[in-house]
Amino acid sequence: MPSISQISYYLPQNILTNEELEKEYESWSANKIYRKTGIENRHIANEEATSEMAVKAAEALFNSSQDIIKDNIDFLLLCTQSPDYFLPTTACLVQQRLGLPQTIGALDFNLGCSGYIYGLLLASSLIQSNQACNVLLLTSEKYCRYIHPQDKSTRTIFGDGATATLISVNKGFATLDAFDWGTDGSGAKNLIVPAGGDALPCSVETAKEQIDESGNIRSLDNIYMNGPEIFTFTLNTVPLTIERVLAKASLAMEDIDFFVFHQANKFMLETLRIKLNIPEEKFIIDMKDYGNTVSSTIPIALGNARRKKLFHNGAKILLAGFGVGYSWGSAILTWKE
Repeated sequence: MPSISQISYYLPQNILTNEELEKEYESWSANKIYRKTGIENRHIANEEATSEMAVKAAEALFNSSQDIIKDNIDFLLLCTQSPDYFLPTTACLVQQRLGLPQTIGALDFNLGCSGYIYGLLLASSLIQSNQACNVLLLTSEKYCRYIHPQDKSTRTIFGDGATATLISVNKGFATLDAFDWGTDGSGAKNLIVPAGGDALPCSVETAKEQIDESGNIRSLDNIYMNGPEIFTFTLNTVPLTIERVLAKASLAMEDIDFFVFHQANKFMLETLRIKLNIPEEKFIIDMKDYGNTVSSTIPIALGNARRKKLFHNGAKILLAGFGVGYSWGSAILTWKE
């Protein structure tokens, strides 16, 4: 049975506080930012590349236990939407810098807020098909490189960070029991960096700044998020993926002991919790000091919950990721410690 053996994470040292943002946005106070987002601090990777953060998260994992040996890694999966280069693959750079065996497979996959669920699914599939015994799943995201400093709709929410998760066969603190996933590309333009790829290369024209109706400034080179549309998509989609993954595991909502969703923002999470009738004591919210770190939010929350010993042996944990793409996924774990 594929199981999570260890989780570690890395956060850049530079911290952007609500008090600092308050000085830049005259109409916003630190308290207002917190009330709207549930976030007080976010870590920002200035000069650190995505690969550097991934390496530091992985090194923290290897240093956490003498039983975790680099030579035993069979496959490296790196989830990122901010790769070091268009090519080569960032996972290849990470393999070399970590000193992992040249016999491993290594690849990037481009997913955002659902990425951790997809990574667990890919790792589980590699193990169940006998292609690997130990898979190193990394998430490393530097969304802040895409954010215009005067776009408070995104700058107040996102933070940078990286995580490392080891998935192994028959060894770990949480078994991977069931998955559900889905895609709807019709929502692609609601969370997007329009320029920079082959469809629209960066140019003088794409760099021109524009002001939206809320006073946010950005260009086509920057990230754009249609908050209301993302909110509607989330409220419509998350209950359905939860229903499906519960059916696959032959469980009911009442059988789930804890829920760990993608930490998008506190308002969205609380709205989901109420809609799904989830008791507060079962619902993990852990973003105050990190912000929305995209694919890293769920493993950060899981790692912190484990350190705090919030979960009991035998607990059923439901994970759900959702966002850019549109893409979503859910998983059910059984806690084993």
